Amino acid sequence: MAGNSIGEIFRVTTWGESHGPAIGATVDGCPAGLELDADFIQKELERRRGGQSASTTQRAEPDRVEICSGVFEGYTTGAPISLLIRNVDADSTAYEEIKDLYRPGHADYTYEAKYGRRDHRGGGRASGRETAARVAAGAVAKTLLREYQIIIYGYTLQVGEIKAGKIDFDQIELNPLRCPDNHAAAKMEELVEKVRAGGDSLGGIVGVTAQGVPPGLGEPVFHKLDADLAGAILSIGGVKGVEFGIGFDVAEMYGSQVNDPMVMKDKKVGTITNNHGGILGGISSGEDIVMRIAVKPTSSIAKP
Repeated sequence: MAGNSIGEIFRVTTWGESHGPAIGATVDGCPAGLELDADFIQKELERRRGGQSASTTQRAEPDRVEICSGVFEGYTTGAPISLLIRNVDADSTAYEEIKDLYRPGHADYTYEAKYGRRDHRGGGRASGRETAARVAAGAVAKTLLREYQIIIYGYTLQVGEIKAGKIDFDQIELNPLRCPDNHAAAKMEELVEKVRAGGDSLGGIVGVTAQGVPPGLGEPVFHKLDADLAGAILSIGGVKGVEFGIGFDVAEMYGSQVNDPMVMKDKKVGTITNNHGGILGGISSGEDIVMRIAVKPTSSIAKP
C-alpha cells in the first residue's frame, strides 16, 4: 500500500491498523542533537486520547508511546526515529456480524474496490486510530519547530451550529473540546450530549494558527505551502474541507475588501490585515498562518 509517507526533508511514515497489535510512525530526517522528551510526546498523545469525555470516542486506549530508535541519552542521533503505540482496547468480535457489509460513510467499499480485500476490524488502516501515530510524529516536529520559535495552536471553532465567539489560546486546554471560548465550549458539550442521546453525531470546524513562521517558505508551483498543508490535512479521515485566511468568504467580497495593505512592522514587511492567512502565491508571508478545517460527523452512529 503506497501513500503512507509525507514530507521530503523531514519525512513521516505511519503504519498499523485499528485492531492490529500496534500502530506507529517512523520519522526520518530529524537532525541529530535535538533534545527529545518522551514525556512531551506522551502529553500530546494524552490530548488526543479517546474516552476522556462523552464528546470523544469511548475506545479507552492507554496510548503509551515507546521510542524504539533514533534517540540516545535523551537526544536524537540523526537516525530514523521509530515510535510504537500498542493497541490494548481492541475488541474485533463486535465487527464479525457486519464483516461482509459495507458501512455507509466508511471506506469499507472503496478499500475493497482498490485492493480486492479489506481489514473489517474497526476499519483497519482507514480507521481514525491511525491519527495517534500522526500525533506522536507531530510531537517530534513540534519539538523541532520550537527551536525556531514557531508555535502551532489547534482548537475547535465549531460543533454543529455552535460557534466560538472568540479565540483565546489560553482557554484551549481548559475544556475537553479544546475550544478557545469556554462559554461556547459548554454549549457544544450540551449539544453533543443531546445528539448522542438521539443516536446521531455531529460535525464541526477545527482551527489551526501557526505563529512565528518566517516569510519565504513554499515551493511554486505544485508544492505551494498551502497546497502541501491542504494535502496533509485532507489525508486525515473525516476531513472534507480546508480553507486559509478568510477562505470561502472571498466569493462574497470585493478585491478592495480582501487585499491586505502592506506595511513595515519592526523594520520588516508585513500586512495590516491577514485575510490571506499568512500565505501569498503559495509562499509564507511572515504573518500567522490561519487554517480552518471542516470535519464530517463520525460515521459510526446508533441509527440504522
